[in-house]
Amino acid sequence: MAEATKRSYMRPNAVDAIYDKNTGNNLGGDDFPYVHFEETESDDLTIELMLKGGGCENVGRQYSLPDNSVGAGRDLAGVRKVVLDAVQKAQGQGCAPGILGVAIGGDRGSSYIKSKEVLFSEMGTRNEDPKLAELEERLTSEANQMGIGPMGFGGKTTVLDTKITGLSRLPASYFVSVSYMCWAYRRRKMTVKGGEVTYD
Repeated sequence: MAEATKRSYMRPNAVDAIYDKNTGNNLGGDDFPYVHFEETESDDLTIELMLKGGGCENVGRQYSLPDNSVGAGRDLAGVRKVVLDAVQKAQGQGCAPGILGVAIGGDRGSSYIKSKEVLFSEMGTRNEDPKLAELEERLTSEANQMGIGPMGFGGKTTVLDTKITGLSRLPASYFVSVSYMCWAYRRRKMTVKGGEVTYD
């Protein structure tokens, strides 16, 4: 990361929140950039990279259902209401048109993580669960009917796609997290199998 920043492949974005100082190399302690490890039974090594800027991070939202402010209950109809509320509140910020990553369930932390991880899936593909696949399509269509458009200037394309994942939750909690990804959809994947390396 530091070398890529030094060569100007990446702009320096690590700012100490306490002292308001940019480190200049994109490294900021143990948690910036954020790296998530997941152990698997496979002998393969997969590394996935997602570059999200502050603009799309700023318009992400998390809801705890029920949410009386938008009349959202603890069901998929409630999920629909809060996701469309997040799109309305974003008003084209975050480098719109964007892609929505939605996690239903989990705790506050896991819900946010999974709402970002679901953005690794390919655009245009649908969730294997038919209920969630239908909701993905409906949310994309209804978000585009809001007329917010690219960068909030109006138009028919506010959202390019919607990706949804579901998690188990505690009985007392029903979180819905919405992560936003800008139109550039900057992602790469590297897989190492034995001595062979492939890129997607």
